[in-house]
Amino acid sequence: MEYRIEHDSMGEMKVPADRLWAAQTQRSRENFKIGVGIETMPAEIVHAFGILKKAAAQANNALKPEKMTDEKLAVIEKACDEVISGELLSHFPLVVWQTGSGTQSNMNSNEVIANRGNQLAGKKLLHPNDDINMSQSSNDTFPTAMHISAVIAIEDKLIPATEALIATFKRLEAENEGVVKSGRTHLQDATPITFPQEISGWRSSLERDIELLKLSLKPLKELALGGTAVGTGLNAPKGFAELVASKVSALTGKDFVTAQNKFHALTSKDEIVFAHGAIKALACDLMKIANDVRWLASGPRDGLGEIFIPENEPGSSIMPGKVNPTQCEALTMVAVQVMGNDVAVGMAASQGNFELNVFMPVCAYNFLQSARLLAEAIVSFNDNCASGIKANREKMHHNLHNSLMLVTALNPYIGYENAAKTVKKAFKDNISIRQACVELGFLTEEKFDEVFHPEQMV
Repeated sequence: MEYRIEHDSMGEMKVPADRLWAAQTQRSRENFKIGVGIETMPAEIVHAFGILKKAAAQANNALKPEKMTDEKLAVIEKACDEVISGELLSHFPLVVWQTGSGTQSNMNSNEVIANRGNQLAGKKLLHPNDDINMSQSSNDTFPTAMHISAVIAIEDKLIPATEALIATFKRLEAENEGVVKSGRTHLQDATPITFPQEISGWRSSLERDIELLKLSLKPLKELALGGTAVGTGLNAPKGFAELVASKVSALTGKDFVTAQNKFHALTSKDEIVFAHGAIKALACDLMKIANDVRWLASGPRDGLGEIFIPENEPGSSIMPGKVNPTQCEALTMVAVQVMGNDVAVGMAASQGNFELNVFMPVCAYNFLQSARLLAEAIVSFNDNCASGIKANREKMHHNLHNSLMLVTALNPYIGYENAAKTVKKAFKDNISIRQACVELGFLTEEKFDEVFHPEQMV
């Protein structure tokens, strides 16, 4: 491999000749060989850094044109666009397990953008610290990248995926209008419910989760940029914080604002905790929905068997013809991962010391993994399972009329205790509720038929 020599304030470093990073990135590569190639800084963070570095250059050009010249701005913008597009992702090799402020990832961005800008300019025009990091510190850029990436993940991926699943459930509600089935509580038979009513519970849960996610977005749209090292804004020109937030908004199409208190913005991660809590709430509801689906589809002969789900792949290497609810299993595993990530996010957010939180990379890593995995799992579940759900109406009808809890309809006529006696006799003697009620003398056959209508109990 060929190398070139780069230098920083600590001296010279050999850097692979075909890579755009420089000395500080190389030092981090050599000092933190933890999860290399596997747990690299999320691409969403790199994308966000491209946005914020472009916005910062534009703000500096407006406020400090003698330092951020039009010539410099032009090549910085081009280099940042390549970062934003993902074209330069291979030049961001650093792992999550680095300094807790994310300093090395900030410098990775600075070095790549500077070197790429110099390539575009055809000369040594840009310096990573003096130009790309102008008016900034790692301490305000990394939390800014966290917030930008979090908002994009929620607004552009997680909410649309959830809305698509909601649309599927709305369609299923309409398609199954009038279908009555047995309800279940405690995994035991309960009073009747319509299949659309059951589905509406799933849909409404997801709709509420979207409301919670949207509530979390406003705080996330406050940016730390402009606070620099400790929140005082040292070395940033007056008006930079407000202007750079406006520039980020213009680049993303989202209404970001500058954080009112930069001392809070640098050290507290409560907005991330709150937002991840909403993601966890969604994961909890999806766990329940996926479990309902696989219970209802259980069988095909020895389970509930009240719905059919798509048969996507063979389910066993030894049992021929077996098909499993694999999409439900994938979704529930992702839900478990999100719940675990929530612990990591909360613990990381609790580690603010004085003017800085130093657990930001692991906080960002877990947050973005949750948002990404959950969005992708919802799309997969919707496309490969939920959209193909079909009611087994015959089995629903059989289970409904076989349920002992239909006796609840008789409470107004024979009382709770007599109804309980009826159920116990029907179960013990393996006879119908009708027969048990008549044999016990609680109702005549004619009166029973007059008041007992399971389909009207919903």
